Amino acid sequence: MTTNSDKKLMNLLDNHVPGTILLASWLEKNGISRDLQKYYLKSGWLGYYGVGAFKRPNENVQWVGALNSLQRQTELPVYVGGLTSISLQGLSHYVRLEKEPLYLFSPQYVKLPKWFLNQEWSNQIIHVKTKFLPAALALFEYSQDGLKLQISSPERAILECLQQTPNQFDMVECYQILEGLSNLRPKVLQELLEKCNSIKVKRLFLFMASKANHQWLDFVDQTRIELGTGDRILVKGGVYILKYRISIPKEMAAL
Repeated sequence: MTTNSDKKLMNLLDNHVPGTILLASWLEKNGISRDLQKYYLKSGWLGYYGVGAFKRPNENVQWVGALNSLQRQTELPVYVGGLTSISLQGLSHYVRLEKEPLYLFSPQYVKLPKWFLNQEWSNQIIHVKTKFLPAALALFEYSQDGLKLQISSPERAILECLQQTPNQFDMVECYQILEGLSNLRPKVLQELLEKCNSIKVKRLFLFMASKANHQWLDFVDQTRIELGTGDRILVKGGVYILKYRISIPKEMAAL
């Protein structure tokens, strides 16, 4: 005779999205105890995916499905950002022969679970913990392979790339990406730049946008953006830009 717990599990599995996972904590909240989870694992109704995570037997779960589950079933504020967000939206400058890293952004206190980190993804995971922008500002829901993900908007994503430059991300590539972003929204940029606490990011962004001669920059009120004081020597032996008091690579100055 089917128990109430069996019925609850069957209802959950009937609504299961293929290619995603079922977290133990989420199952427990939905009436499937840890003991029952072990029973269903032994009986073959669930498959092991790592400590605290299950999948449906014979399903292949990639990072998109795993992240979709992490975002839906937990309260961890982690999202796709930077170059990965730009690439997903078809806005990157280069076509890479090898897999790009998967850039995930979050507030500084967030730790990704081991079941996620221990998977043998084809993409290297780069988890960027930062507070230079408000956590939930300018994110949106994006559909990838039929699964919904929280990712950064183009306006936020380019700032995230600039936050990584010059040590973790090439400054010239940042400029080349920004050069192609002809449809950024001034209202979104205004709020992001006013609330951004990185002087480096704001100065670089305004310089690059001006150099690229983007029309949308005319609708951004730069007088409301705090740019701090003093120089920012970002690269050694670079070209000094007096207006924004930053140094840039010689190859970017020549573009």
